[in-house]
Amino acid sequence: MKPAVVIVGRPNVGKSTLFNRITRTRDALVDDTPGVTRDRKYGDASWNGMNFIVVDTGGFMSGDEDRFSEKIHSQVRRAVAEADALVLVLDGRTGLSPFDTELMEFTRDVSCPVFYVVNKIDAPEREADMAEFYTLGLEKLYPVSAAHGYGVGSFLDDLVEMLPRCEEDESFPDAVRIAVVGRPNVGKSTFVNRVLGEERMIVSDVPGTTRDSLDSLCEINGRSYLLVDTAGLRRKGRVSHRLEKFSAVKTLRSLDRCDIALIMIDAVEGITEQDITIAGYAFDRGCGCIFLVNKWDLAKDMGARAESYYQSIRDSARFLNFAPVVIISAATGLRVKKTFDVADEVYSQYRFTIKTGELNNIIERAVRAKQPPLYRGRRLKFNYATQISSGPPTFVCFVNFPGGVHFSYHRYLVNAIRRETGLDKTPLRLFFREKTGRIDFGPKRRGPKRSKRR
Repeated sequence: MKPAVVIVGRPNVGKSTLFNRITRTRDALVDDTPGVTRDRKYGDASWNGMNFIVVDTGGFMSGDEDRFSEKIHSQVRRAVAEADALVLVLDGRTGLSPFDTELMEFTRDVSCPVFYVVNKIDAPEREADMAEFYTLGLEKLYPVSAAHGYGVGSFLDDLVEMLPRCEEDESFPDAVRIAVVGRPNVGKSTFVNRVLGEERMIVSDVPGTTRDSLDSLCEINGRSYLLVDTAGLRRKGRVSHRLEKFSAVKTLRSLDRCDIALIMIDAVEGITEQDITIAGYAFDRGCGCIFLVNKWDLAKDMGARAESYYQSIRDSARFLNFAPVVIISAATGLRVKKTFDVADEVYSQYRFTIKTGELNNIIERAVRAKQPPLYRGRRLKFNYATQISSGPPTFVCFVNFPGGVHFSYHRYLVNAIRRETGLDKTPLRLFFREKTGRIDFGPKRRGPKRSKRR
């Protein structure tokens, strides 16, 4: 389970630049215009062996006339509530602002560690510009330049030391771990309650590795399943709020711990952009995926056709064209049991392994059937392939020019592996590495010297 680090600050202090620096991506939009980051942005990061989630929030200002400000403030507060550590970014170029003092008051009530970063300090001589920030009564300030990397390493060293070390739960190693994810009110709670309320199922509650987390162990047809992070789903009917709040951090944590993600979609409302975003989270983490089109009892009465949903999902989530689609009604129990039959198929492929010789034969036949394009006038040579892990099946192919493999040929080789192994319901990962040449295992043996003929 990955801890979450949330970045907050007033507009245009460099939060998104810091997010990009920590995650080593350019996912967050960076612009000089305040308020570019409307929503929260999530990314994965790693430092000194610690993996964690980074959350980039919108600029926080009270009295902001921006029509999105109320939504941004709500997003920030929700992200802070989910944080394991908070990073407050200050602007070392423009100096202290009254809004910084307001943010200080906002962060005093949080229970997690807070790190105060003064951005835009790109050299040691610029650290003198931080003097006025000490009037806030802070013991530790981190001078950094998110744009150039100055001071970021030292800051991250201290950050990861304060993050919680949560050991992965190794209980029930034979159980298939399943996460039910989706936007609010698509029927996740109803589905979980239907599954755990069925007869002939053994049910128990298992403490999860996340805060406020509860896993539910059940047995269906002789196989054990662990529904991860079901706290708040099973007893949703007991809470006073009828509308469930979407928590992306909680979704990411659930996906980090599961083998298979059940991505639930509301059949009445149809597939939405948020559905695709959640599906993207699952795809990025290499989860086995199943789309559940729920509330079919209501959609069918409205004249809905199953074929249109299949096609809509395939068109909207082409990156998950391998994921099965099951049309269900959690309220009536329609095809709920079938979901686990499909999950068994996906899990079997998800844990698939292949012998190295068989894999190389597949690659060889594929290359012989369709030669790769030239790269800078030279032919690509695929020397050797091997499987390095399962869950999902992950392969490495050694090639003379890894950067020269076009994405279309990469897709062609993945499809060749799928076709010959029958892996049509699981994600596959294929990486290319450069062949480093002959491996020297020791001194070369030399044969006996031959006498020269005179």
